[in-house]
Amino acid sequence: MALRSIIDVAAPAKLNLFLHVVGRRTDGYHLLQSVMVLIDWADVLHVERRDDGRLARHDLGPALPADDLCLRAARALRAASGTSLGADISIEKRVPWGAGMGGGSSDAASTLLALNRLWGLGWPLEKLLPLGLALGADVPFFLRGRNAAVEGIGERITPIEAAPRTFAVVKPADGIETRAVFTSPLVGRSQEAAIVEGFTARQFDDSGREYGRNDLQRAAEALSSDVAAVSSWLEERYGNSRMTGSGSAVFARTSLESTGLPDELPAGWTGRICRSLAAHPLLGWADEPA
Repeated sequence: MALRSIIDVAAPAKLNLFLHVVGRRTDGYHLLQSVMVLIDWADVLHVERRDDGRLARHDLGPALPADDLCLRAARALRAASGTSLGADISIEKRVPWGAGMGGGSSDAASTLLALNRLWGLGWPLEKLLPLGLALGADVPFFLRGRNAAVEGIGERITPIEAAPRTFAVVKPADGIETRAVFTSPLVGRSQEAAIVEGFTARQFDDSGREYGRNDLQRAAEALSSDVAAVSSWLEERYGNSRMTGSGSAVFARTSLESTGLPDELPAGWTGRICRSLAAHPLLGWADEPA
């Protein structure tokens, strides 16, 4: 039996504290190692169950494709489950597009979790994960709902306990297509292989700088000079910066007490102070009865 016919759910963004490219599979997919943390910059999804089987988005804008990840997630779950139900999905889009913050993947994960409940399927998390991975490498991370070390193409996820953190996160006007970054000859290559042990043992070096790097940042900066500009802006104000994911957003660690950016952002940029989350707001939804 479904929880209720209408539900509002959060879809938080993530930051990659570091992102190492450690290899490449024969099918062309890059093998990655990263630590990803959830933050309180989040979209809000409004999902309503339909009895006629129709699936629809009602807020598609120029930055979103007509066949976006939310609809793909809903179609995949409907096909796999055999349900005759449908849904209307609307999103209050707050996380910027093309930022490397996982906004679309998070929306897809929250869609799967919400429809699993609204349709009364009662699927456990392990049954949703393959659907998520088929939609995108970051979707399983959001489905699991914990800060984590992530390896492979996103399928190997090890939860970690991360201390509360505060970040200044800024995205320039440009978004960057993930495929363009990964196909760039400027993508770096790291040798570190034991990211969980390495991260916990070397989270900070003696100078206080964050462990590791983002091996995609050089390629992203070549595609968009604004990435380097944002990085410099943050370095001048916080003494550190790093791109998240495949860009174009860049973040800086700041004090836990920070409440706002120190200066007005240049035209076209968007940003805010973000807090890390201990867990996804929907953690446990796939393990509880509908």
